[in-house]
Amino acid sequence: MRMNKVLLRSVGAAAAAVSLTWLVGSSASAMKPFRDEFMAKYVKPDSADAKEKAFAEAVQAAKCNLCHQGKSKKERNVYGRALNKFLGEEDMENKEKIRSALDKAAELKSNPDDPNSPTFGDLIKAGKLPGGGPSHGGKKTGN
Repeated sequence: MRMNKVLLRSVGAAAAAVSLTWLVGSSASAMKPFRDEFMAKYVKPDSADAKEKAFAEAVQAAKCNLCHQGKSKKERNVYGRALNKFLGEEDMENKEKIRSALDKAAELKSNPDDPNSPTFGDLIKAGKLPGGGPSHGGKKTGN
């Protein structure tokens, strides 16, 4: 009887681990094409320019917080919300749509309530994370 309980717990723990791995892996793999396109468009890690190197390091350190905030990947920072206007879940493997969304988001103001705020593209050109990074909680206004 005791052996059955141990076996049942082990099987249950293994099933939970597989489910968790699948859930985390599927959402992370859906974001990889987006991250790859962002990196190809904006990040130059081998540049001799100090600002471009620093931006590449900041993007690398931000990881998911480039577009997300909080504990749930459903929570997006200001840049993630801007991109979400142009992308659906079904588009995350479509490189052309991702590139188009990056271009469209680059034209948007980083603070929609402030017409004098820089665009996301301006922030990126200045070497700043467009969503403000994890320490800003996604409330970066570009100032």
